[in-house]
Amino acid sequence: MKEKRASRPKFTREASRLARSSSLGSLEKIMKRLLAPGGCPWDRRQTHASLLKYLREESGEVSRAVRKKDWANLQEELGDVLLQVVFHSALARRDGRFGLADVIRTINAKMVRRHPHVFAGGKLSTPAQVLRQWKVIKKAEKARARRAAKA
Repeated sequence: MKEKRASRPKFTREASRLARSSSLGSLEKIMKRLLAPGGCPWDRRQTHASLLKYLREESGEVSRAVRKKDWANLQEELGDVLLQVVFHSALARRDGRFGLADVIRTINAKMVRRHPHVFAGGKLSTPAQVLRQWKVIKKAEKARARRAAKA
């Protein structure tokens, strides 16, 4: 008797294009589709709080891949961490708080602000100097944010 093989799902052209894409925008579209009415019931039920365990789990898997120098696995696990960022951003957008572009804009601004030795003509020559400067800048930013929150 011939064994029945499970047939492979027939994906739409758009789904196949998204699956091959290396664009962050495509990942954002995939997440939007998963959270849309008629999307994935599991994804649609998630909250920031329910996703925390997956963020911790994926971060641990990144750590293990680095320690093992398993670069192929690291690539996969970094993708899983990126998915967590995109997922949280999509939930926040759905709730009218912020979106992925806002997250990216915030980290871009922070990286430039905290690296004046690279982006503002300053000079630091050791990692220790960079770390000290980072801490000073971060402390000043937090103090400004506290003052602004009180105002």
